[in-house]
Amino acid sequence: MKLFGIVGWKNSGKTTTVAALVTELRSRGFSVSTVKHAHHAFDLDQPGRDSYKHREAGAQEVLISSGNRWALMHELRDEEEFCLDELLTKMTPVDLILVEGFKKEPHAKIECHRSSSEMPLICSKDDTIIAVATDVDVDTLGLPKLDLNNVPALADYIIKHVGLR
Repeated sequence: MKLFGIVGWKNSGKTTTVAALVTELRSRGFSVSTVKHAHHAFDLDQPGRDSYKHREAGAQEVLISSGNRWALMHELRDEEEFCLDELLTKMTPVDLILVEGFKKEPHAKIECHRSSSEMPLICSKDDTIIAVATDVDVDTLGLPKLDLNNVPALADYIIKHVGLR
């Protein structure tokens, strides 16, 4: 499986970019999955639901299944957070996995940067970022500057970089 990352500060367009890339890459015939890093307290489950009650009762894993989808929730309890490589072993093989977040992992990444951002570019301190996707004229410190709003061009860049055919 090929792996490529999308990073950026909060509200930089990461999720919008990843979703658009999934649609674009799927339209080109590639199978694509995503991995999203979330903050510590995120919850997919809703209080009062059966699966929530199972998890709150202490179940290590809760698998929910229907005719449309299934989901497996694993409670870490006192375990360390899994690294990206450990998480990838739990995924079904596809052509490409897009990773949102996981800034500290060593895979290649594009940094999203919006004109509204007042934050410095992450790439100034991260050599795993190989290009900057932006909607503003900004010094990308010698890295390729991509149009944040040109999803087909972003997809072309990723396809070429990871060697998809």
